[in-house]
Amino acid sequence: MSATTAATARAARPAELPRTRRAPLTAISGGAGQRSRRLDAVRAPLHAKSRVPFLMLCATLMIVSLVAVLVLNTTLARGSYEMSQLQGEVAQTAQDVQGLQEDLSAAETDLPEKARSLGMVPAENPTMVSLRTGKVVKGAGQ
Repeated sequence: MSATTAATARAARPAELPRTRRAPLTAISGGAGQRSRRLDAVRAPLHAKSRVPFLMLCATLMIVSLVAVLVLNTTLARGSYEMSQLQGEVAQTAQDVQGLQEDLSAAETDLPEKARSLGMVPAENPTMVSLRTGKVVKGAGQ
């Protein structure tokens, strides 16, 4: 491979991630020089940050939000059910009131006819008793 093809091959590769710089290894006094066999120092592996806490936080937030939506939906459904039940009661009460008003107006129109059929006549000189004084008072027409 020529130098130009090697340069183009390197340029065609995706950019590599920057490497983390580590401290250089240094010899420890009283170590390898005093022992009969040589021990090599090994670098500790780089620890990758764990994604588990972040995933647990996301899962917890999702579960809490789903439970909140479920509670809200249940509360609204219960309120809607109670509202429709109360509207039914209001409609029934309105029908009862209308029926009673019709009965009252029918009784008011039939009252004079029923009184005549029983032999009653309108009073010509009405008198009343005053509850405050206990005396007999003549009607307003006289």
